[in-house]
Amino acid sequence: MRILALDVGEKTIGVAASDLLLLTAQGIEVIRRTSLEKDFIRLGELITQYEVETIIIGLPKNMNGTIGPRGELMQQFATNLQEVFPQIKVRLWDERLSTVAATKALIAADVSRNKRKKVIDKMAAIFILQGYLDSLSC
Repeated sequence: MRILALDVGEKTIGVAASDLLLLTAQGIEVIRRTSLEKDFIRLGELITQYEVETIIIGLPKNMNGTIGPRGELMQQFATNLQEVFPQIKVRLWDERLSTVAATKALIAADVSRNKRKKVIDKMAAIFILQGYLDSLSC
């Protein structure tokens, strides 16, 4: 069984999956959002394809640890996801600075600004998932 991580934005959802040993995170895709129903249809396909048992959703907390409006939206997204897929464990994970880290990694790899825009959400999902996976081995 694998773990899936989501970096949910207004326009896209970055998706990453763990390996079977739950050691590393790999980017899967960026889902272009059109409706919650279509988002969940695609996520259902990925759940089946990757035999997912847990989904980690990035929770954007403020730097002081409080939950703002974006965080509240992610909490509602997690609740909705859990209702649609009751067999899957849905967890929220602090994603502070994951997009910043992903951007720095892409810049360090000399990825052009245009290409970064296309993959930043997937990279952020990788950072979210890898942080979660690393916490499991502690």
